Amino acid sequence: MPYYLAKAPYWITRFGEMGIVLPMAAVLAVWMVASTRSLRPVLGWLVPLGLAIAVTTASKIAFIGWGLGIAALDFTGFSGHAMFSAAIYPVLAYTLTAHARNARTVHLAVIGGYALALLIAWSRVHIQVHSWSEVVSGFVLGASASAWTIWRSQYTHHGMPGRWALLGAVAWLSIMPLQAAPSRSHDMVTRLALELASHDSPFRRADMHKAGDKAP
Repeated sequence: MPYYLAKAPYWITRFGEMGIVLPMAAVLAVWMVASTRSLRPVLGWLVPLGLAIAVTTASKIAFIGWGLGIAALDFTGFSGHAMFSAAIYPVLAYTLTAHARNARTVHLAVIGGYALALLIAWSRVHIQVHSWSEVVSGFVLGASASAWTIWRSQYTHHGMPGRWALLGAVAWLSIMPLQAAPSRSHDMVTRLALELASHDSPFRRADMHKAGDKAP
């Protein structure tokens, strides 16, 4: 296999990093407030996103700190990359195309956002950092948040984003996965989990399966 194809999943997975997608979510939230002069649309965006983030973080802390997982499903917590991707990219795609004259353009853009999220979820399994149960559950959680936001946005009038917004998003996604430092979010969650659980070392996937093998 050519080198660039072998490395492709590692490049794709970076599109789901918190440090890359959250800044886009923040800019999108500011634009929602500026274009509608109301907090209601942005709350309809940030509340489901915040809940998805909280659930994902709690699942990781529960496993890292206390070993709470599901050995039969190889589940140690929701995939953050899959959740962030499914929660943010479809909303970004919808917002950038919501004023297109052809509704099909909007639908295709949203489908493209979910397709990108699925590709990122697949990459997490391919590079062996998550199981299928973790990426599927993370994707469903994030997709639920974005679907709610998109549904609510149909009843809200937003100003039309300028071409600079699309160009900015393209530039950000072209540069950051290649240039940004690797995300340290997992390390931060691990430190928090260890402090809360008063443990010196985190529970790992192998520990969960070892305990499962010993269970009667």
